[in-house]
Amino acid sequence: MKKKRFVYPLALVAVSLLLLLAACTPESRSSSGTPTAATGEEPKVTLDFWTFWGSETRRPIIEKIIDDFNQSQDRIMVKHTYLPFGDIWTKNLASIAAGNPADVIVNDYADVNLRASKNQNTDLSSYLAEDDIESRFYPELWNNVLYEDKAYALPFNTDTRLLYYNKEAFREAGLDPEQPPQTWAELEEYAQKLDKKSENGYEQVGFYPLWGDFGVDSWLINGDGGNGYFDESDQAAINTPGKVATLEWLKSWQDRLGRQTVDAMKADFGSGVSDPFISGKVAMYIQTGTYNTQIEEFGQDLDIGVAPIPEREAGSGHWSSGGGFVVEIPKGAAHPEEAWEFIKYLTDVDAQKYWAMENFDNVANIEAAEDPEANENPVYQASVENLADTKVFQVPLSASGYKDLINPHTDAVFLDKETPEQALEGAEKDVQALMSKNQ
Repeated sequence: MKKKRFVYPLALVAVSLLLLLAACTPESRSSSGTPTAATGEEPKVTLDFWTFWGSETRRPIIEKIIDDFNQSQDRIMVKHTYLPFGDIWTKNLASIAAGNPADVIVNDYADVNLRASKNQNTDLSSYLAEDDIESRFYPELWNNVLYEDKAYALPFNTDTRLLYYNKEAFREAGLDPEQPPQTWAELEEYAQKLDKKSENGYEQVGFYPLWGDFGVDSWLINGDGGNGYFDESDQAAINTPGKVATLEWLKSWQDRLGRQTVDAMKADFGSGVSDPFISGKVAMYIQTGTYNTQIEEFGQDLDIGVAPIPEREAGSGHWSSGGGFVVEIPKGAAHPEEAWEFIKYLTDVDAQKYWAMENFDNVANIEAAEDPEANENPVYQASVENLADTKVFQVPLSASGYKDLINPHTDAVFLDKETPEQALEGAEKDVQALMSKNQ
């Protein structure tokens, strides 16, 4: 009798073949380390990088840097997420609390220590032990990323303020356009010579210290030997003789011009061609180094000079104030090792030089900032040199939000409601109470 052959169903044959192929195929791993496709290659780790740089100017620049990093290696792919200024930090805190933060975020200098104390950013000590890169940064900036002597971010950029002045206005007033004012006394003398009055008021004001990007806080630093609101032991140092004298000096400018004149002129200030310095309404003006890009766009015919902020008196220091941003790894980020590789790249020479030259922005990397090609522009060179006299302060943990207590007092001075001494005495008491409460 003939034996009957058993015929396997087609579906069963297909499954068997697939199992056989899977057994013979080398394993690969996903970004989390689990086996994935049968390519034999390691899939790239994807990092989410949050910034607030969404303008037509800055977004292409940061995305070019990101693309250069992505092309420079084959392990990591960075994607850029833009969030509006302000919103980015609110969402950062929410995402950390939810356990799904960005891998890298741009944040501010002032509160790196506060975020560290609240376990919101990553201690970089273990990475820095293998990659000693502290020396690439300006010391003033490096000190602002430390909490309990450990770094929780890397400095990215910074800024400084300079005195811009109209050389043609200087010539018309009989002033040497190559000799800008060096002291407060010279600043007052030059300003009065540069004033242009008419029957209807001022056609041009030589200078007003609180127009531009140098507010009361910055002048108090300038007039008090480069000292901020807190001393080296983090005690409030608001009501000091130097700061009182500075606030009195600032008030004297308003008294000379008249509060109505100051307020009326400021109300007419705009941007672009309506900017007070570009339009010729003000002959001397304090702004950041990046302000020169506006002059190049809207005031091409202006003959300008730049100089350090005048010092209170010879030898007291041309102190300026600065700020800027860091890059940090939020606590709980999924890929901290890869994030470290990316922030190292962001703060290395090539990326920093590109950011500086395309943005006209001061960068934290010393070699990039002082690169000869970047410094071919005299205004940029002046801003780099000015960093030596620029102060960036870390806020004591117990004083978070302190400016909300100081500002009402200093505002009251210009409303003739408090004297400078009363204002700073009251501000110091309020800040001390805040700090006592938070300690």
